[in-house]
Amino acid sequence: MTTTQQPSTKQDILKHLLKQGQASAQELADHLEISPQAIRRHLKDLEDDGLIEHQAIQARMGRPQHVYHLSQQGRDRLPVRYDEFAISLLDTLAETVGRDQVSSILRKQWERKAVEYREQIGSGSLQERVASLVELRKAEGYMAEWYPVESSHNSTPQFIVTEYNCAISHIAESFPSVCGHELELFEAALQNCTVERTHWLANGEHRCGYLIKAI
Repeated sequence: MTTTQQPSTKQDILKHLLKQGQASAQELADHLEISPQAIRRHLKDLEDDGLIEHQAIQARMGRPQHVYHLSQQGRDRLPVRYDEFAISLLDTLAETVGRDQVSSILRKQWERKAVEYREQIGSGSLQERVASLVELRKAEGYMAEWYPVESSHNSTPQFIVTEYNCAISHIAESFPSVCGHELELFEAALQNCTVERTHWLANGEHRCGYLIKAI
């Protein structure tokens, strides 16, 4: 029984760290509803495998507390890397036709993707379109979620979309222009809205965040 549970528990730990950015052993134990002793065994295994790292944070009283976060290797596990061939292909194109031409090709790809999204999202309310977009992103390997922004000062519908991983992170490292195209992609796919970046994995944050406002 223990053997079959461990891989699932370890995966749950990785997903929680991906979503929260960091957590202590006690926080993980509370979230997964298992004992701190069991959590620490899983954390040791994951750290030995190079999937997580920890740092000691000094508490007000007592010993320093260990806080765990994903290593880059751990991030690569969520989702599985499908982009190695794409990076190689783009590098070859850059050597052949130049990086400016590759940027133009990437823009055309996002424009085509926006049309595909738009056709699948349909023409409901902005909330319905945002919800549909998030479901499409989940199907592509993103750990994504959305929620409405409540504001007493502004009656315009606003929503936050958060993505805790990036299915194209390795492409973005070599061709950062794709991140700018993503904002354009969301605006074109959702229509009648503006999209602002609130958080960015490329800046070392643990998630990408987008504020979507109706026009």
